[in-house]
Amino acid sequence: MIWGCPIFVFLVENLIWVLELQLLGFKDLFFFVWFEEFSRMWRDPGAPADSFYQVRPECTNVPKTRFRIKAGKTLSARKWRAAFTSEGYLDIGKTLSRVYRGGIHPSMRGEVWEFLLGCYDPKSTFEEREHIRQRRRVQYAVLKEECRTMFPMIGSGSFITAPVITENGDPIVDPITLQEAQAAKELNSGGQQNSNPRCEMVKEHDKRIIQWKLSLHQIGLDVVRTDRTLVFYEKQENLSKLWDILSVYAWFDKDINYCQGMSDLCSPMILLLDDEADAFWCFERLMRRLRGNFRCTERSVGVEAQLSNLASVTQVIDPKLHHHLETLGGGDYLFAIRMLMVLFRREFSFADSLYLWEMMWALEYDPDLFLMYEDPDLAAAKSEGSKGRTKSTRQCGKFERENLKNRSKGAEAPLPISVFLVASVLKDKSTKLLTEAKGLDDVVQILNDMTGSLDAKKACTSAMKLHKKYLKKVVNFTF
Repeated sequence: MIWGCPIFVFLVENLIWVLELQLLGFKDLFFFVWFEEFSRMWRDPGAPADSFYQVRPECTNVPKTRFRIKAGKTLSARKWRAAFTSEGYLDIGKTLSRVYRGGIHPSMRGEVWEFLLGCYDPKSTFEEREHIRQRRRVQYAVLKEECRTMFPMIGSGSFITAPVITENGDPIVDPITLQEAQAAKELNSGGQQNSNPRCEMVKEHDKRIIQWKLSLHQIGLDVVRTDRTLVFYEKQENLSKLWDILSVYAWFDKDINYCQGMSDLCSPMILLLDDEADAFWCFERLMRRLRGNFRCTERSVGVEAQLSNLASVTQVIDPKLHHHLETLGGGDYLFAIRMLMVLFRREFSFADSLYLWEMMWALEYDPDLFLMYEDPDLAAAKSEGSKGRTKSTRQCGKFERENLKNRSKGAEAPLPISVFLVASVLKDKSTKLLTEAKGLDDVVQILNDMTGSLDAKKACTSAMKLHKKYLKKVVNFTF
C-alpha cells in the first residue's frame, strides 16, 4: 500500500498546482521546481528531537542531538497503534525493525520502552496488560509506604543530601540534616510547625535498614547532579520523584542497594512515564539487564566481567590496538568503565543516548523476555522443553538472531551489545589512540574529547559488524 507514503501524499497535494502550471505554459518551470521540491523532501534531514527535551537557556555547552524525527522512518504513534490487533496483541517483530531503522518518536517513547525492556508480553491483550499495570502500581505503593515508615521523608516531595545515620546506626544530627528533615515534615503536615523541630531520631540496629539509610544522602547528591541541564529537572517535584524511585529501589534490591550511576539510568524513565510506579518498574526491568555491573564485593566490581569481555573482543578484532593499550598499562580497560556502567549517557547528548538505548534493546530483543523476568522457573522449563528445536526468530532482534544462530553451533554464552558498542568506539579511534596516546591519561582524554560527536546509528551499525566479525573468528578458531 502506498497511500500513506510521503511521496504519494506529496504528489496528490500538488496535483492541482501541476495542472495550473501546465495550463499557464510553465511546463519547464514546473519540472524544475517539482524536481527541486521532490529532491528536498527525499533528502529531508528530519526535525531534531531537542524540542522534546528542553535545555535550560544558561546551559550553552550542551551537545546538540544528531537524532532526527523522520517521517516514514521514525516509529510514529500511528505506526505504533497499527502494530496492535483489536485485542491488543503486538507484532513486535515489525516494531523492532522500525525502531532500529529510525528510533521512536519522543511523544510515545516510554510506552514502547515498556515492551522493549520486558515489562509486558507482546502476546498479551490490552486487558491483561492493564491488570498487570494496576497490580504493579499497588506493589510499588506498598514498597514506598514500607520505606516511608522507616524514613518519613520518602514521598514528602523533598529529599536529603546530608547523612542521617552513621555506619553503627547512630543518628547524625547536624544543621543540614535538621533543616532538610524539618522541611519534609512541614510538607507532610501541610505546612504546620512540628513541636519537635529536631526530629525524633533513635539508634538503628537492623543492618539492612542501616545500609539503606546510609545510601539515602548519596542518592540525593546524585539526584541534584543528574541531567540538571534539562528544564524538566528545574521542578522540585521531578527531582523528588527521582529520589523516591531510587530510594525505593535501593530497599527493593537488597543485594545491590544503590550505586552511583543508577540515577543516570533512571532519569529518562521519570521524564518519559508520567506515573511514578510505571517509571519505577521500567527502571527495575532495565536494572535486570545491568545490575550485575553494580554488584560489588571486597575483591571485585561487577563490571569487571564486561571489561574482560571488551579486552577479549578488542584483542580479536584489533590486536594492534589491544597490544598498545596493554603496553600503556590499560589492559584492564578500566578507562571504559563509565561507558558500560551508564550506557554512554555521558558520551552522547540526552536525546541521542535515548535513541542509542532503544536501538540496542531492539537489536537484543528476546520475545521470552517478559516470561524470564515474570516467571523464571516457567521460562527455564519452556527453554528446556524446546531443546533441539529451532527457536522462531521472527520476533527477535537482529543481534539476538545472530546469537541464536551461533548458539546452535555450540558457541559460548553471548556477550551484550554494549561490549561491541564500546569496541566499535575504540576501533573508530584506533588510529588516534595508536599515534597520540603515550599514557593512560591520553587514552582517557581522547575518549572524553569525543563527547557529543558520536553518531548513535553509526555506532550501532559498527557494533553489529564487529559482532559478526568476532563471532566468525571465534567460531572458526574454536572449531
